[in-house]
Amino acid sequence: MEPTTESLLKFPVAFPLKVMGRNVPEFLPAVSGIIAQHLRTEEPIEYTSRESANGKYLSITATFMAQSKEQLDAIYSQLKACNLVLMSL
Repeated sequence: MEPTTESLLKFPVAFPLKVMGRNVPEFLPAVSGIIAQHLRTEEPIEYTSRESANGKYLSITATFMAQSKEQLDAIYSQLKACNLVLMSL
């Protein structure tokens, strides 16, 4: 059976992307900069964040209108390459 490249998502779609990293001042600007590079400037991005119980880690959820699987793949790839990001979902 051949692998499928079809997405289960129907684009455009409101997409909540969760990113986790250490709770340092440069984490949110790094994540928001990566995401913004892949969106049109007029597209709104809603950010929420939550610290871990001990405050050592920060979880950021960015919700935006994803336009394609390729766009999401590019964002995830760049987040993975960022040394401040521990995990993205």
